[in-house]
Amino acid sequence: MKNDHLINHPWLIGGFAIAVVIMLLLDLGVFNKKSHTISNKEALSWSIVWIALSMVFSGVVYWVLDKPYGITDNFAKYQAAYWIEKALSVDNLFVFILVFKFFKIPKEYQHKVLFWGILGALFFRAIFIFAGVELIKLTYITLPFLGIDPDTGEPRQLNVVLFVFGIFLIIAGIKSWASDSEEEEGADMSKNIGVRLVHKFFKVTKDFHGDKFFTVENGVKMVTPLFVALAVIEITDLVFAVDSIPAIFAIAPDDPFILYTSNIFAILGLRSLYFLLANSMDMFSKLHYGLAIILAFIGIKMIIMPYYHFDSSISLAIIGSVLTISVIWSLLSNRKHKES
Repeated sequence: MKNDHLINHPWLIGGFAIAVVIMLLLDLGVFNKKSHTISNKEALSWSIVWIALSMVFSGVVYWVLDKPYGITDNFAKYQAAYWIEKALSVDNLFVFILVFKFFKIPKEYQHKVLFWGILGALFFRAIFIFAGVELIKLTYITLPFLGIDPDTGEPRQLNVVLFVFGIFLIIAGIKSWASDSEEEEGADMSKNIGVRLVHKFFKVTKDFHGDKFFTVENGVKMVTPLFVALAVIEITDLVFAVDSIPAIFAIAPDDPFILYTSNIFAILGLRSLYFLLANSMDMFSKLHYGLAIILAFIGIKMIIMPYYHFDSSISLAIIGSVLTISVIWSLLSNRKHKES
């Protein structure tokens, strides 16, 4: 089946957009209208809500795009892309914790910063994904040494963009395996490009003015430390998108609908996941090893794509197994550390 969901099922993307807008309005305009500290109970509730919504949407994807054809391809691709983005986003959240610590952002204001940061991510992810899919379509080349595909009888093709992404992800996986959390905690956020850009174009107050991003002091319009933290988080998300977006291209390189909807549902749950993570760091102490393996696996998958294609269900099983093992390892390691 051709990946023309937007043409054949325009209501599907419309329903997705309406659901996201309604949930965001409820989140900021009703449940978090007043700034407050997010409790573990509230964070867990919202995490369950966002995961449940994403699973419901994956059911819609199966019912509309797969069931009539007797397949599960789109469902498996959606699930694999969703959990890859969810897993890689955890690394992003560790940096958010460091940003808030460095700028001394009060807990009751952190939700608002994350909310607007994620709104920015929705916009930039759309650009990356839709532009990336079009670029991939234009960069298939036929090379004599690749030989003939025995299933189709056609010459095998190499995609230059996916090949480069594959090498990049393997390198990223190696770096993730060797990452030093203590070194990251000592990072000087004042040198971040987001901070430098804000100070270049705005005057910055030293004090917080409630949950405001902008204020006026002595007749001069200024930005608050909340705005600086927002700029750093936005830049950080763009940097992490360089890892996560190529990773999901390995799942469905020609299907922006599956990639974007799964990606958006994954990052919309980041705020609630952040507040859980901030209070449960030990649960993820070994996660970077799992992420390293996942990145390397996806990189290898991209490189060998002309010769062998992993079924989406196999990719999903491998990703799920690696994440489960890394979390169990983290819990056992933490327990052993406490006993000693």
